[in-house]
Amino acid sequence: MMIYLKLIWSYLKIGFFGFGGGYAMLVLIENEIVSPGWITEKMFTDIVAISQMTPGPIGINSATYIGFVAPMKEMPGASILWGILGSIVCTLVVIIPSFLLVTYAGHYIRRHRNSEAIKGMFRGLRPVVIGLIASAALLLMNSENFGTESGDVCKSIIIAASALALNLFTKIHPIFIICMAGLAGFLLF
Repeated sequence: MMIYLKLIWSYLKIGFFGFGGGYAMLVLIENEIVSPGWITEKMFTDIVAISQMTPGPIGINSATYIGFVAPMKEMPGASILWGILGSIVCTLVVIIPSFLLVTYAGHYIRRHRNSEAIKGMFRGLRPVVIGLIASAALLLMNSENFGTESGDVCKSIIIAASALALNLFTKIHPIFIICMAGLAGFLLF
């Protein structure tokens, strides 16, 4: 039962301090869920990939998944219902801080939107979000995503660079780029 309190505490921190969107939250999520041993680094990488393919934000998708996995790992042989309860708890806990912050801060920010203090705050937050997104990109450049053999690393870098170039310099739809990367992975690996 202690696992639920640990999950609640972790996802409260993620909910309150994970601003800037899913990618900006990745470093915080990884620290909160991999460090305690609830999942491995490889599983975290898989969660990020799956969260990108499923509807909904990364934070909520990961909360639902970790909420299911962590109790099952902590209580071997437990009923699947404990995992479902964990999913519900983590999903709600990660949503509540955002709901409260948006409700209360939104009213305050609207009232004081011309305030230099509010404008200054947002000027400071924008670059930090970009930094957090960049750190998430670097976090995902690991052996789980790129491999350990030099040939695999080179192939992975080519696929990543090609996807980046196609996204930046063409009007090819991102879904098509994802499908082409999947096909390239199938053919190369």
